[in-house]
Amino acid sequence: MLIEKYFSQNDNTLSFTREQGSAFAKSLAGDFNPLHDADAKRFCIPGDLLFAIVLARYGVSQHMEFVFSGMVVDGVELLLPPPADEFALLDAQGRDYLKVKRSGECSVAEALIQNLTRSYVEFSGHTFPHILQPLMEQQQVMIHPTRPMVIYQSMTIDLDRLDIAAPMLESDHNELVVDGKRGAARLGFQLTDSGEVVGRGCKRMLLSGLRPYDAQAMAAAVADFNARKAAYPGK
Repeated sequence: MLIEKYFSQNDNTLSFTREQGSAFAKSLAGDFNPLHDADAKRFCIPGDLLFAIVLARYGVSQHMEFVFSGMVVDGVELLLPPPADEFALLDAQGRDYLKVKRSGECSVAEALIQNLTRSYVEFSGHTFPHILQPLMEQQQVMIHPTRPMVIYQSMTIDLDRLDIAAPMLESDHNELVVDGKRGAARLGFQLTDSGEVVGRGCKRMLLSGLRPYDAQAMAAAVADFNARKAAYPGK
């Protein structure tokens, strides 16, 4: 399995260490958000790791909706429910962290699961600076350069068919709607196979603590991101 080293499973219970979550973010997703540093004070497990686990456990459905409702920290244990059209990943106290809705045909083909996982998490992990920075510049706002508050809210994927093995994800229409110090980013994408569009999707994110755009501060933040990426041994 592509992701097996990034979590621990005991029967139907999942758990994560800081090192596992950080390694997934950096090695597989190319995501160098400080929230995913193993020594970060406000560390959280990447939402894309939960997405990847759902695909590995339950397969790929033609229509899938993922709504992230809580931040998973190290030490939290999540319960894996039986397969269903709708389910949630909960902890032992009943708090939910991810709600999932599925419909249409479902495939458990390993090649499709692994390739869709890799293609999506690479796209998602590159949200900053590749997608968000131009959107923020366009709207003349920016997140805090050293303490970014960007929350992964939800994601949907719709596939026209499942007889594909290596879907490639291509960024489509992106937009950022600003409301005072908050922003809502909508990142659209298409899925192609052998040059044919076979699906589409959208990732939604919430941005908090927005401030006037500062080109110099943003350039420094992007440079820091690139330096952190270049210094990582897995890259």
